[in-house]
Amino acid sequence: MPVPDKFDSSPVDHSRKHPTPEANRPNPWVEGLQTIGLSIVLALGIRHFVAEARYIPSGSMEPTLQVNDRLVVEKISYYFEAPERGDIVVFWPPEGVSPPGHRRDAFIKRVIGLPGETVTVQNGAVYIDGTPLEEDYIKAPPEYTWGPETVPEGSYLVLGDNRNSSFDSHAWGEDQEFVPYDNIIGRAAVRFWPPSRLGGIE
Repeated sequence: MPVPDKFDSSPVDHSRKHPTPEANRPNPWVEGLQTIGLSIVLALGIRHFVAEARYIPSGSMEPTLQVNDRLVVEKISYYFEAPERGDIVVFWPPEGVSPPGHRRDAFIKRVIGLPGETVTVQNGAVYIDGTPLEEDYIKAPPEYTWGPETVPEGSYLVLGDNRNSSFDSHAWGEDQEFVPYDNIIGRAAVRFWPPSRLGGIE
């Protein structure tokens, strides 16, 4: 006589219910926190590596940039190419430029002298290797004399468009006139405020 297979003879619990859609639905608080966390991570990543917003606190770049203008500073292009003359850049000033005990803020100026070039400011004009630079963007011709100085490799000479009211390379003092490439944060690309002057920056 064949032996029957073993089986579970315990009674079946018919009161057990199948999971409902509500039971499988994620907690909205958890979803919200995950979304916020991801947004913060993305925002910090974009700000650090891609672009960030800046505002203009002074008139040193007039007439190109006005006080309280809001800009987008892009950080991608200088990973692939060097700054060019005429670029408006945001950068950390050289050590020693900010007074002791004061927070070192980022500056915004225009690139004028490139690595290896000799720059002179005299007679109301900037000279690059002896050739006067045509500048239709400045507020007024410079009233000071500076140089000649040769821009070191890997560094840049920067000046404000408001030449006679700008704390820039010509005013920083000996041994700190130039901005190292590594100090450059990015290039001012677009003005988004005020709306009446929305657009690219040159």
